[in-house]
Amino acid sequence: MKLLLVEDDNRVAAALSAVLKRHGFDVTHVRSGAEALQELLVGGGEGAGYAVVLLDLGLPDQDGFEVCGRIRRTSATPVIMVTARADVRSRIHGLNLGADDYVVKPYDMGELLARIHAVSRRSAGEDGQSTGEHPLPGRNGTEQPGTIHLGAVIIELPTRTVSVDGAPVALTRKEFDLLALLAQRPGVVFRREQIISEVWRTSWEGTGRTLEVHVASLRSKLQRPTLIETVRGVGYRMAAQGV
Repeated sequence: MKLLLVEDDNRVAAALSAVLKRHGFDVTHVRSGAEALQELLVGGGEGAGYAVVLLDLGLPDQDGFEVCGRIRRTSATPVIMVTARADVRSRIHGLNLGADDYVVKPYDMGELLARIHAVSRRSAGEDGQSTGEHPLPGRNGTEQPGTIHLGAVIIELPTRTVSVDGAPVALTRKEFDLLALLAQRPGVVFRREQIISEVWRTSWEGTGRTLEVHVASLRSKLQRPTLIETVRGVGYRMAAQGV
């Protein structure tokens, strides 16, 4: 996976690049907004084949917000803002400009890797391409890409349909997005802030109650109150075994 790292601090970039390369990424590092735009929009066009852009906001030649806006006007390449600006206003501004995610320094490397894979997977899915995920086995043991089985709950990602014990269950768009996010990684804990960012494309501020309501609605509609587990003080996870 090709990744463009836009970071003016060479020491930070070197350390991050080393870790990303160990995880299989093909990393290109640039130090300024102009270099980033040249690489993405001029050098090859159409995002130059990059799967994700990690964009620092404090660049020497122009603000990262401006760079993100220019990228988004001409390219659908996913952008993750990686910055020390932790205030809610900056988060909201970045997401409104079209950033796919917003990560505050210092960050946990495992979380950053998970977010990179999440936005690249989502982007690939929106383009109708393979997400790179291993297909999940169906009831009869055959491989059915895009189908997730959680006990009696069956989630069809391509058609955005859900059934329980063979009966269809009507979900809202956000309910399905939330269910699909958790179901693709059973047993993995998703922080509340991460869920809000990926499903609602906004910040946690003022949206917490909405998440709780959607989780409660899913539990009720699926008639599986223990399928989505609450991790107190952290977030939610899909039960590792279908309930």
